Amino acid sequence: MEITNNTQTTVPSSTENPNGILGKDDFLNLLLVELQNQDPTDPMDSDKILSQTSELASLEASTNTNKALEDLTASLGNSLQFSTISAIGKIADTGSNAIVVEEGKTTEFQLYFSEDVESGSIDILDVNGNTIDSIALSSSEKGVQNFTWDGKVNGEFVDEGMYYVTASYSDTTGKSHETRVGTYPIESVRFEEGEALVKLGSSYVSMDAIKEIYEG
Repeated sequence: MEITNNTQTTVPSSTENPNGILGKDDFLNLLLVELQNQDPTDPMDSDKILSQTSELASLEASTNTNKALEDLTASLGNSLQFSTISAIGKIADTGSNAIVVEEGKTTEFQLYFSEDVESGSIDILDVNGNTIDSIALSSSEKGVQNFTWDGKVNGEFVDEGMYYVTASYSDTTGKSHETRVGTYPIESVRFEEGEALVKLGSSYVSMDAIKEIYEG
């Protein structure tokens, strides 16, 4: 006697799974199709069924574990970003006191003073560490202050490139202090597309641009 099986099975087209990746549901469907189309005179070995079922269970456990790890990673990422809020009020150091000077143009920069300024000076240094110009500091309140350098030495514009800015000053009690470009208090934190940006002076920078954070 010839036995035929007229069961029709719909196979998902490639457009439904363009990447050709099989998930646990796909393996379960394949197992059911295999059972539906087995030869009744020669049914599938029970050990084989148990083996495939075990593999299916392992695949599902692996999928659930991966999903849990993804959720944990996302949660940790959010926690780390929001932890930057605790840095508000602390001092951030970008690790560089450089300014970029364009030939024939003045250059603006900012300095942070932790105490009220009685007097002092700002030094402009070249790439070799030589002081090429100085700007006198007058009495001013503590905080972030704006300055402009005309980019001239002995009446002539310097070459464009990188220069460095440091300052030495005395507070109202006569105590000496030093500061430089690139060191500012963290005033606020802003989140853009999942990235935490901190406000240093008048600019927002990513945490990657900060080399050190410490108490003011």
